[in-house]
Amino acid sequence: MIRFEDVSVTYDGAAEPTVQGVDFEVPEGELVLLAGPSGVGKSTVLGAVSGLVPHFTGGTLRGRVTVAGRDTRTHKPRELADVVGTVGQDPLSHFVTDTVEDELAYGMESLGLAPDVMRRRVEETLDLLGLADLRHRPIATLSGGQQQRVAIGSVLTPHPSVLVLDEPTSALDPAAAEEVLAVLQRLVHDLGTTVLLAEHRLERVIQYADQIVLLPGPGKPPVVGTPAEVMAVSPVYPPVVALGRLADWNPLPMTVRDARRRASDLRRRLEERESIALQGRGAVIDVRLPPRGRDQPTTSRTAQVQALSVTRGRISALRDIDLTITPGETIALMGRNGAGKSTLLNSLAGLVTPSSGTVRLGEAVPHRTRPKDLVRKVGLVPQEPRDLLYADTVAAECTAADQDANAAPGTCRALVTELLPGVTDDTHPRDLSEGQRLALALAVVLTARPPLLLLDEPTRGLDYAAKARLVAVLRTLAAEGHAIVLATHDVELAAEIAHRVVLLADGEVIADGPTADVVVSSPSFAPQVTKILAPQHWLTVSQVRAALQSGTTS
Repeated sequence: MIRFEDVSVTYDGAAEPTVQGVDFEVPEGELVLLAGPSGVGKSTVLGAVSGLVPHFTGGTLRGRVTVAGRDTRTHKPRELADVVGTVGQDPLSHFVTDTVEDELAYGMESLGLAPDVMRRRVEETLDLLGLADLRHRPIATLSGGQQQRVAIGSVLTPHPSVLVLDEPTSALDPAAAEEVLAVLQRLVHDLGTTVLLAEHRLERVIQYADQIVLLPGPGKPPVVGTPAEVMAVSPVYPPVVALGRLADWNPLPMTVRDARRRASDLRRRLEERESIALQGRGAVIDVRLPPRGRDQPTTSRTAQVQALSVTRGRISALRDIDLTITPGETIALMGRNGAGKSTLLNSLAGLVTPSSGTVRLGEAVPHRTRPKDLVRKVGLVPQEPRDLLYADTVAAECTAADQDANAAPGTCRALVTELLPGVTDDTHPRDLSEGQRLALALAVVLTARPPLLLLDEPTRGLDYAAKARLVAVLRTLAAEGHAIVLATHDVELAAEIAHRVVLLADGEVIADGPTADVVVSSPSFAPQVTKILAPQHWLTVSQVRAALQSGTTS
């Protein structure tokens, strides 16, 4: 159905091809996962299937890409629209209409389908993706995850034979991600739809893949094979594979179910060391702060939220929220899409005025504080990092960040080097991948070293290596006394770094406690290691590794 024949893509002005020597085939009716580190060209490969590369993006495509027998070099995207449906990383750039129902119908209108067919398919898609209650909502009022589901639904309604998806679950909560992936699996198995998708959160999708196409990096040809074959050599792999490698399981398990069947011996080895799993989780944080400067916390409470409610029109986004944030504490805000996580972060950042209740950063009230003063009290990295990036080069962004924060020249650039090794000063932010742009925005915000750091889906678009670098940076900041609040659907990130988890539902706090206590008891928010080694309370592979090493050295 999809065939790449020795394909390379070189963008205008680039010294080297973004991808080179890409040669593989996606058979009809299979779900193929495109994997690899950030920046290796996954989005470029996907764009070549729909014809967006090179007809829309520019550049030179060498080799041949065919879809259902059509050569994408001679067929423009509009001439492939009846066979290929595409969802990019940024759902906002995908939308044409204002409301959910209109967006689902738009693609079919463009193809001239009959009104009764359109109506039936809209209803089917609303039910498939759990969007029925949102059908009349303006798209602009939806959460990021809800927008992602609408974007996926809008390409499903024309019933294309090929679906191309770039990070389809990146903005979805675990339950919503499972629903979307179940729909994709149903389309593959029941309707013979061919699906090619790229996803960094391999733990979510690897069990659904028939094949994996691994892009290892510049100058290296793709590795194609079954999930077990590719994961044995892949530089990126989910926690279930990491645990399998640690335990020397062969073949490597791809699912929690397979891993549990083989984990009885590992559980016995870990039983006497389970206390390690709880070390530091939810304990009272005793951080030795560095010498106090203008950017360091000055009280025992970095932020205090009391009886906070936020109402937008007839929608109650937050109701009676109480939250205390202390120096050196890392809190994960979790909950389904639309639960109020982003609204709470925006309230702490001064972007939302409370309908009732109070928000304080020390003695400051965020929404009444001047932006140039607020930047030294709180920093927010939003879901869309491009909102923070205005300059034409990485170097210019860093220079502006240093000036805005009154920081020493080179402060921002040093952070960029740590988070994005290999990115040059003259790179334009628009030429970065979604994950790379997010890392650049994080470096810009961290330049001011605010006592309170807020991150909205910070691992969206990040591969495992980039996530590990982010975790290292955040741990260093927490050790220095900075408070960190993450709104995230990434249960593995919460398990790795959070001291506390605050669970929201319909604008209310329904759980607030140590990470191990909250996530272990939740089937939706438990990390893979917890599911594999339950009833023991292990959260991460690094905890298991530390326990096994302590056993061998004692």
